Amino acid sequence: MKDLLYLKDDQIKEFIQLLYYAYRETFSDPREILSKKFFGPAHLRALHLIESNPGINLGELIFKLKVTKQSLNRVLRDLIKTRMIRQIQDEKDTRKKNLYLDKEGKIFFNSVLSAGLEIFIFGMDLIIDISSNP
Repeated sequence: MKDLLYLKDDQIKEFIQLLYYAYRETFSDPREILSKKFFGPAHLRALHLIESNPGINLGELIFKLKVTKQSLNRVLRDLIKTRMIRQIQDEKDTRKKNLYLDKEGKIFFNSVLSAGLEIFIFGMDLIIDISSNP
């Protein structure tokens, strides 16, 4: 962090602005892909957590997303209806349902991720170029 002390206020403002643009652009293509399925950011967040935590149950997902059960149910209903995820009853506790990405969900999630990743890499290259030429 001490390395950044030489930056002037204008340079810091420019860097923050670039981060904002990079964030906006990183998620512009994924938003288009999501909107084709009538999904939004909440769907993507749920897909991401289910993909990175296969077998996560509803309670854990609610806790990690910091949302209410009611708001998550709408999202999960959409994802189940479009065969993005599947619910499997827990073997030990039949009251719990574990969530997994289905084949269609894996393909969809990877397409959203790769669209954002291309733009993210481009943005990081720009930031590196700017920071190496002060």
